[in-house]
Amino acid sequence: MITLELVTLKGVKFAKEVHEVLLPTPQGQIAVFDNHSSLVSLVEEGVISIRSNPNQADKDMEVFATNGGVVEITKNRVRMLVDEATGSSEISHKEAEEALARAKEMAASADDQVSLDKATSLIKTQQANLRIAEIKNLRRKQR
Repeated sequence: MITLELVTLKGVKFAKEVHEVLLPTPQGQIAVFDNHSSLVSLVEEGVISIRSNPNQADKDMEVFATNGGVVEITKNRVRMLVDEATGSSEISHKEAEEALARAKEMAASADDQVSLDKATSLIKTQQANLRIAEIKNLRRKQR
């Protein structure tokens, strides 16, 4: 087991012993298990997935959407520092779709590189929120 700490600007969002953590990095998604090699990396906008035990099905993993941050991985500890981490209970599918549409409008009307970069980051964050909302809806249908 590994100790996972997910810390946002508002404080500790998640702190538990878990079996596996999947997180988005600039090099792609990585899976972290116990006895992982030490690593410090950026966390990109996307979905963080957490498997509490080895028998937990993918569909039952806890998920958070994040807008990015940093991660420090040591042998049996994962500490992520992110601005935001939004769980499935905090996301509305309709609101996520609307926010994504607004972000795309921002990108289309951007008149400088800074505005375009900000809009692009917002698009990635809203796409992650939408994925979390879709996962939540899928889980409801399966019950």
